[in-house]
Amino acid sequence: MNEKVEIRRLPTGVPGLDAVLGGGLAEFSFNLIAGAPGSGKTTLAHQIMFSLARPDKRALFFTVLGEPPLKMLRYQQQYTFFDAAKVNESIRFVNLADDVMTGDFERVLARITDEVERFEPALVMVDSFRSVVQASKAPGNGSMDLQEFIQRLGMHLTTWQATTFLIGEYMAPENESNPIFTVADGILWLAQSVDRNSMVRKIQVAKMRGHATIPGLHTFRINEDGLHIFPRTIARAPEAAAGDTRVEPAVSPRLSMGIPLLDELMCGGLPAGYSLLVAGPSGSGKSQLASAFLAAGAKAGQKGVIAAFEKSPSRSRTILLEQLIASEDVAVVDTRALDLSIDETLYALTQVIERTGATRVVIDSLSGFELALAPTFREDFRESLHRMVAVLTGMGATVMMISELEDRYTDLRFSPYGAAFLTDAIIVQRYVELQGEIKRVMAVVKLRNSAHSHELRLFEINDAGIAIADHKPGMDALLTGHPRPSATMPP
Repeated sequence: MNEKVEIRRLPTGVPGLDAVLGGGLAEFSFNLIAGAPGSGKTTLAHQIMFSLARPDKRALFFTVLGEPPLKMLRYQQQYTFFDAAKVNESIRFVNLADDVMTGDFERVLARITDEVERFEPALVMVDSFRSVVQASKAPGNGSMDLQEFIQRLGMHLTTWQATTFLIGEYMAPENESNPIFTVADGILWLAQSVDRNSMVRKIQVAKMRGHATIPGLHTFRINEDGLHIFPRTIARAPEAAAGDTRVEPAVSPRLSMGIPLLDELMCGGLPAGYSLLVAGPSGSGKSQLASAFLAAGAKAGQKGVIAAFEKSPSRSRTILLEQLIASEDVAVVDTRALDLSIDETLYALTQVIERTGATRVVIDSLSGFELALAPTFREDFRESLHRMVAVLTGMGATVMMISELEDRYTDLRFSPYGAAFLTDAIIVQRYVELQGEIKRVMAVVKLRNSAHSHELRLFEINDAGIAIADHKPGMDALLTGHPRPSATMPP
């Protein structure tokens, strides 16, 4: 037998879950949705069921809860995925509480078998399966043990060609010893944790037979639409042409920074696909430089996207940036939600990049980004930042990250997160005191695999934008305190 059996994938209807599963659920699979109480198991099961159920592919939902199905539905119908027209027509709810309380597996299996044979569902769910296990410990239970019950249930449901979900309250996969974990084709593990005042929810594909999934923990939110999962995005390795063993350095085109003299200092601009760190104290001109960078892209027909994490993002925008947003040359990623995760932010960025074709990305700023994260995600901020830069540049985007620094005058730092080594280029902005006045200076500190100027240049910010002096701050600047601006960013 040389031909492989093709396993059809079912779309779950849960944003982000199909990507985590590597394309969707395996049809006719025997799955477990597990997690602690309140982690979102029943909501996930209902969301999948209402997405898949239709008149020709009906669903049976067995409840084993102490509360009646009507009480459960009272709350589930608050979600937008709930469709009352499908209840009793495409979806049927059956209460197994009385059968389970006897502790007789033979009776429970006979009841499930009878309902399945009469309704002929394509989707079967049992909530909560843990209640079945607890009832089996009651005195006077039948001769069938738990493992035999699970094996026979799985065999019956596979024969009936039904995709099955057992929902149960389990705490952690490594702490459970239960036949269901062996028999199940797939295990979705949901967890929630409280860190200070933040609630963080995560989902993990602990097991999935037959196809690869995205490993690790993926954050998710529950809102009025149900669950929204943010897959843990991993940077893809560049693909080499078949049979091509040559190693040739890639030559990237140069992108204008929007300021002619700065392009000269960078020997032609910033190479496309690079990551750039712009570091400087408050008010030094970082946002102005970001606006110039995005404006240069718009002039060249290149779309941009900005994720602003400042306390008041709209107030931190320059007039030029507002114009770029109004003309739809620059898209804005909504960062108003509290307790963000790196994956949620990266998911939003990649979605906008794919939708608009943006090739220039600005993150303003890293300090604001860190504060917007839930506390639990701040612990591995540097590692997560490395992954985010790798993913964005791997998509072909050129990334500018702004780092807020305290200007100490006596030492030279670029980022409090040790992020300097993550980037391909660094531009630093600083304050200097000249003849009793505070002046701004700028320098290109790093430009990987490229020559660049090491000069410090005075610059000013005026109504037209950033104006850089065409010479180093020599004796004339020290005596007068005024540089000679010669190259101005176009308005």
